[in-house]
Amino acid sequence: MMSLKFVFLPCRSVIEVRNGLTFLDLIVKQIEALNTKYGCTVPLLLMNSFNTHDDTAKIVEKYSNSNIEIHTFNQSQYPRMVIEDFAPLPCKGNAGKDGWNPPGHGDVFPSLMNSGKLDALLSKGKEYVFVANSDNLGAVVDLKILNHLIQNKNEYCMEVTPKTLADVKGGTLISYDGKVQLLEIAQVPDQHVNEFKSIEKFKIFNTNNLWVNLNAVKRLVEADALKMEIIPNPKEVDGIKVLQLETAAGAAIRFFDQAIGANVPRSRFLPVKASSDLLLVQSDLYTLTDDGYVIRNPARANPSNPSIELGPEFKKVASFLSRFKSIPSIIELDSLKVTGDVYFGAGITLKGNVTVNAKSGVKLEIPDGAVIANKDVNGPEDI
Repeated sequence: MMSLKFVFLPCRSVIEVRNGLTFLDLIVKQIEALNTKYGCTVPLLLMNSFNTHDDTAKIVEKYSNSNIEIHTFNQSQYPRMVIEDFAPLPCKGNAGKDGWNPPGHGDVFPSLMNSGKLDALLSKGKEYVFVANSDNLGAVVDLKILNHLIQNKNEYCMEVTPKTLADVKGGTLISYDGKVQLLEIAQVPDQHVNEFKSIEKFKIFNTNNLWVNLNAVKRLVEADALKMEIIPNPKEVDGIKVLQLETAAGAAIRFFDQAIGANVPRSRFLPVKASSDLLLVQSDLYTLTDDGYVIRNPARANPSNPSIELGPEFKKVASFLSRFKSIPSIIELDSLKVTGDVYFGAGITLKGNVTVNAKSGVKLEIPDGAVIANKDVNGPEDI
């Protein structure tokens, strides 16, 4: 029984995470280790949009000497729709890239087929694909999950994990018409949104780590049976209000036989979407193994990660990096909120609940070696 790993590839995949290694570097190291350990040939597939294809082709050249096959393919492109009259934007004269959009990761299934990659994989005996976002550092191949699917003939598995207050907008699994289905917040009527966000009523959410049987994908795509719900995503292009019509890969769960959700540890969901996430994974809260796995530091007593909120000055990666001589120690941190023009020196330790607020027009520098515990810092005198 052969499997492969497939990832959705956002542009942040080339950001350095730890030790000078990018998301993609870590994924390649993980699969190299897997192939070496088991003497197998698990390939890596990267799905691009028309916006990222050329850059990805250049990036993967650096892995030409690795022991894994790396394949890339493009997803479809759909015309953006003008809200005013629902005409395709390219028909309004905008025929360039801005007139089109990639239709969400739900397009992975037909794109695998249309690119020829699906038939090529099946011809090599590949049967299951593990699908994940490349910026989820917890999304690693788990052979226990794969073995369970094989033994129980599950065509589709969605990894879910317990919901926290940070995940209230995440999609969840429900039973409807005798089928397991994904319910997204965009599908919930306004009067029930608070109910949907309740961590008491809906206790799990979708990590977007998916395991899918390739023969089942071929059967369903050929039958044009994957009728996922359309998600309208409002945008604005050159002052024109438009809709991007998208689908989500998780919504396909109801079309597969013996589809299941697997409740997995939170460690399998470690996404890096913002600079606050980057601070977490670059800190001493995590360590990096030789095989490319990002592991939580057991010295952290609290099972939850600290809450981190960084101001807009830290939003861009270059700005974020310029504001830290080194990443502070946060093993004993519960929460951190930073606002204003703040810079951190080297060897800083943060503990408990910390707020750092630079007054408007004032640059606030936290000195090297500072230890700040359960404190509001509004100026040098508070350190």
